[in-house]
Amino acid sequence: MDIIRVRELDIENDSPSVEELERKCETTCSNGKMSLFTHLLGDPICRIRHSPSFLMLVAVMGPNKELVGVIRGCIKTVTCGQKKISSNIQDYESPFTTKLAYILGLRVSPSHRRKGVGLKLVNQMENWFRKNGAEYSYMATALDNKPSLNLFTRKCHYSKFRTPTILVQPVFAHRVKTDRNRVTIIKLSSSDAETLYRRRFAATEFFPHDIDRILKNMLNLGTYLGVPAGSYDSESWPGSDEFLADPPESWAVMSAWNCKEVFALEIKGASRARRLAAMTTRVVDRAFPWLRIPSVPEVFRPFGLVFLYGLGGEGPRAGRMVKALCGHAHNLAKDLECGVVVTEVASQDPLRLAIPHWDRLSCAEDVWCMKRLVDDYGNGPLGDWTKSPGHSIFVDPREF
Repeated sequence: MDIIRVRELDIENDSPSVEELERKCETTCSNGKMSLFTHLLGDPICRIRHSPSFLMLVAVMGPNKELVGVIRGCIKTVTCGQKKISSNIQDYESPFTTKLAYILGLRVSPSHRRKGVGLKLVNQMENWFRKNGAEYSYMATALDNKPSLNLFTRKCHYSKFRTPTILVQPVFAHRVKTDRNRVTIIKLSSSDAETLYRRRFAATEFFPHDIDRILKNMLNLGTYLGVPAGSYDSESWPGSDEFLADPPESWAVMSAWNCKEVFALEIKGASRARRLAAMTTRVVDRAFPWLRIPSVPEVFRPFGLVFLYGLGGEGPRAGRMVKALCGHAHNLAKDLECGVVVTEVASQDPLRLAIPHWDRLSCAEDVWCMKRLVDDYGNGPLGDWTKSPGHSIFVDPREF
């Protein structure tokens, strides 16, 4: 029986083999049907390299040391719960934090499955997590990915934790209106954005402790605030401290991340008739942009995406502000020649219904599974995070 050996990625020598493995895995998963492929643009660690701490492992077997599996992981400090603090001035929520690890990009060669490769890769990655102080590990997969769910829940002892919704909006050939008569959109500086997020969202589950690094990253396209028209503009903006001291009745915020520079997606397996129908919608949309006819972007060859994160707001008209912000993000994506705009929110998030999307492109239930890696509880009175209820999440764009 061949011995499975796991080692760290040698990015210079292993990259061609990793690319070939990814291709084999995605071809097998498609099974002749229309499916989504990911192009890593020649960088096997593109989806983890912006995290504070990361590692990629490979599994090799046989006398020729054939590369038969890969796994990626990263670690960061996040909010895992909150407690209410009472003071003489006002009550407020204080966050609990923990060191959280994330597993992604697990792939095993189709010819070497059911031989323990995936399990060994996960175990070795978890060892690295523990050595680096992580208290919890989680992964995300589609609800219909039964092999992945079985591996993590049955063999690796993860439990289903959250089921957020992935919402996908195609980028049309025409620009989208942003309701400028009712909503003013202001681009915040990274320092103002950090202040707003830390003051209003720090108690949200999965909120990253290093939000400042995310906001200053070259892939961040900016943070945008939607407020009622006439309340503020870029000239009268007083800064986040003064804004939060006396905010308008309704407002919303959103940040955008340029995934196009990290990876590309492609839908393969579409019939000629489906391709022709999609092309026809684009032709009509380009010819008559004033009609604002929804069109299918060119998704049958590699395309980029813009990911929206940090969506939130307050007030009875926050949904209107979110819709305007999403329209602005669509136009940003159009300028970047991306194919879609994507976001991920908690299934119970009240603002979810205000986010424009196409149901047939979206995923109603993305499954997040979590495991506690240590015996004690570093987050004190919260107890075991894997057993706690949750209503909202902050999705880190570095891990999408």
